[in-house]
Amino acid sequence: MPDTTQTEIKPQEVTGLRHLLSRLRSYFLWDPLIWIYTIILGCISLVCSLFDRSGEIQHGFARLWSRMILGTIGAKVQIEGLERIDMSRAQVYVVNHLSALDIPVLYAYLPFQFRILAKKELFSYPFMGWHLRRSGQIPVVLESPKASVRSLNLAVAAIKEGKSLVIFPEGGRSPDGQLKSFMGGAFYAGIKAQVDIVPIALVGTYEMLKMNTWHIRPGPVHMLVGEPIHTADLSPRDIEKTAQRAREVIAELYYSRCVVPDLRGEHPLANEPKSKCGMNKGLKG
Repeated sequence: MPDTTQTEIKPQEVTGLRHLLSRLRSYFLWDPLIWIYTIILGCISLVCSLFDRSGEIQHGFARLWSRMILGTIGAKVQIEGLERIDMSRAQVYVVNHLSALDIPVLYAYLPFQFRILAKKELFSYPFMGWHLRRSGQIPVVLESPKASVRSLNLAVAAIKEGKSLVIFPEGGRSPDGQLKSFMGGAFYAGIKAQVDIVPIALVGTYEMLKMNTWHIRPGPVHMLVGEPIHTADLSPRDIEKTAQRAREVIAELYYSRCVVPDLRGEHPLANEPKSKCGMNKGLKG
């Protein structure tokens, strides 16, 4: 069972020779091992997808892949609030996005099967795209409201079939560890399907593996589950309000533990939700 003791996330200050050795360990040991895990398990998972259309076997391989990665790099993941999740029914989970390690953390520590709403361009990559499609992940076009609605309606159908969704409402990884504005797609799907929206804050993955680097730095990670947002009395007109509410919950959880400065008060235009959150245009009504 994961350790649920509360500890503050602290960055590791490594300089000089230790910093060099840390980089060499990442570049010549951890990164190659992760690629080996990905290629071998990915190939096996793709073959298994020919015989299992439910995605259950592929999800199992994704969990194994995630645990191998986190075990290799020595990530210590602490979880709080898991008891708030009703695992007996499908829900929409909205998560802040800091690092390429976010997905392994979610696969390893969310104890149920789910699908991810991912940017459509990822589905065009060889091997990765094949795996995303065969495992039932859902592509979304961020730049086109009409195409987004079509994708999100597929997501709503998946939810009604009993599949939970995990969505990064920021639309991409944070380059500086700050929480970005939320787009409306996740909240459209949750409201249309009339299921709870569960906010989750990840803390520590930014410090472990920042954007645009291969240098992995071991350290503690928190996965903090907030109170679910009920959508029973909401309509698509409430997308923006619901997105702001979820962002506030995640921000409170995240900034209470992270080491990056809380800039919400200093730069509200850069760090608070915009009047129209990305895909909100064309989703209302």
